[in-house]
Amino acid sequence: MTDPAGLRRDYGAAALDDQTAAVGWFAQLRTWFDEAVASPAIVEPNAVQLATVDAAGHPSVRTVLIKALDERGIVVYTNYDSAKAHDIEQNPYAAAVFAWLPLERQVRLSGPVERVARAETEAYFATRPRGSQIAAWASDQSSVIASRASLEGRVREIEARFAGADVPAPPNWGGYLLRPEVVEFWLGRHDRLHDRLRHRIVDGGWVVERLAP
Repeated sequence: MTDPAGLRRDYGAAALDDQTAAVGWFAQLRTWFDEAVASPAIVEPNAVQLATVDAAGHPSVRTVLIKALDERGIVVYTNYDSAKAHDIEQNPYAAAVFAWLPLERQVRLSGPVERVARAETEAYFATRPRGSQIAAWASDQSSVIASRASLEGRVREIEARFAGADVPAPPNWGGYLLRPEVVEFWLGRHDRLHDRLRHRIVDGGWVVERLAP
């Protein structure tokens, strides 16, 4: 086994100066997101690691794809009976991380989470490939299933059910909006003296702070 302690690389492709912070968290995130999308080195630029906590205080984290990014925050979609949804309903606060490591960048967001309007869910669901729409009906996400064959059988049942018709959004499926109260931009620098600029809400307004690496 390779010793993880021996894995090391230096950073320093760019810098994140204090003037950059003046543009605000959304403008900065939008710029970095567009650059991640344009980079051939980033496979899933809209992937985040989403962390939630259940009623007992036990954390859980998984990688999901965001499907909206705007001034409100980020939106992910899921089955409302899934493990992450149960966590959110019990403890409606979450954290997410964009890790664009080939660009030596990371963005962390944390804040309260709420369901998006049903109209927003239905509008997004209509844009999904039909196979993904069928899968949303067929999969009781996070539940134990007998086998892969049973799941594929369920898919065939749903395909027959909606044959020749549009597939509507399942009633137990929809979006969650994370409204960030804290957004931190991290940029790798030489000798581990990384740039960290944190935007956070204080008394109803945003402040920007530089953090020690």
